[in-house]
Parts: sequence; structure tokens; C-alpha cells
Amino acid sequence: MRSFLILRLDGPMQSWGLHSFEDYRPTNHFPTRSGLIGLFGACLGIERADQDRLSALNKSVEIAIRDDQGLDSGNRDELVASSEKSPQVATDFHTVLQARKVGGRVNRYPVVSRREYLFDARFTIAIGERAGAQFNLERIAKAAQHPCFTPVLGRRSCPLARPLLETTKPIEAADVIAALMRVEPVGGTIYAEEPVSDQPLGLRDVPRATPFRQFDQRLIYVHREAGK
Repeated sequence: MRSFLILRLDGPMQSWGLHSFEDYRPTNHFPTRSGLIGLFGACLGIERADQDRLSALNKSVEIAIRDDQGLDSGNRDELVASSEKSPQVATDFHTVLQARKVGGRVNRYPVVSRREYLFDARFTIAIGERAGAQFNLERIAKAAQHPCFTPVLGRRSCPLARPLLETTKPIEAADVIAALMRVEPVGGTIYAEEPVSDQPLGLRDVPRATPFRQFDQRLIYVHREAGK
């Protein structure tokens, strides 16, 4: 049996950034690894410039994400239909001064940037502990319960609607799918780092231990219940 810490991400808006060059900032349709490491780091009180501790945190955990969109419906037919939908995406507009160009130079003219947000999105997060973890599940749980810095859902304009912790202590299960099956509501699409399906998906969202926002590639595996 393995241990998994369960968190819940619920708020009116979320935004989990993909690659951008200032003027267009899209969001992924589920939380990115880099965004979640930043969220856990905020709870633990790790400064953004502290690359050593952020790197140690990144190496300490495995993460699985379940999309809970539409899974609280009382009608089974409505539940199945709504669980196939992604959260609603809306675009906000900002005026940015001194935005950088693709080549890295600063643009002296104001740039209108487009920033995407997920609305009414909800996710359940299962965190597993890797061998030799510097940040174990107990430490992360305490930090999530009493965060040092204010946790947000991807951006500072995206506050939480409820506490992060779903279970105050890790739960025991054979694997991450079994762990998430023990947490209501069940049935959503799961994005896991362990090979739980034959549906791999490539993402470049693993934060590098550098002062710059650079990312490495990883594979995640998409799991859906039969009929979903």
C-alpha cells in the first residue's frame, strides 16, 4: 500500500499558464506541474528565488489530477454528459508596459495582453511521496493547513473558495487511481504521472532549477472510466 495526500482546488477562477511571450497567456485545462509546485512552495514558505528548495520540492512528489467538472450532479445522465466537458475558458485583457519581444528585447510601446482563465473549475489532487523526499507528505499537509504565503490557483487574482486539504492525513491505497476512487466525487478524467493507462500525453511543464522560467518535458497518462 502507498500513501497519498489529497488536496482540493476550487475557486471562481483558475489559470495554469502555458508557454507565452507576454501578449498572449493561455491556460492549460488542468493544473500544470510547475503551477502546483509553486502552490505547494507558497504554502511551505519557499521564496520564488530559492531554486534549491523549489528543486528539492519538485523532486519530492508525484502528482495526479482529477477533473471534477460536473461530478456533483444528482442525475446520472447529466453527470456523464457534464463530466465530458472542460471548464469554461474566458479571456481578460491587460495593457502591459515594457513587454519583451520574442527575441528578448523590450518593446517601448504598450502591448495589450490576453490572459485566459478557467471559470467554475474544480480539481482533486493526489500527491505521492518519492523515495528520499526532502519534503514528505506530513510536511506538505501541515503547510497546506497553515500556509506561510497565501496560496492561489495559478495567479494572484485567483483565490481559493475552500481550504486546500481534503484529508488531514494521507490515505492508503494500492495506487493513485484507487486513492482517488476513495474521494468523492468519483468518475472524472485523471491525469497521472504513473502509467495508469495506454494514453500518454506530453507536456512541457516541469520547472528547471534556474533563475529563468524554463521547463522540461514529461509524460502524463490519461485515465477515464469505461463509458466516460
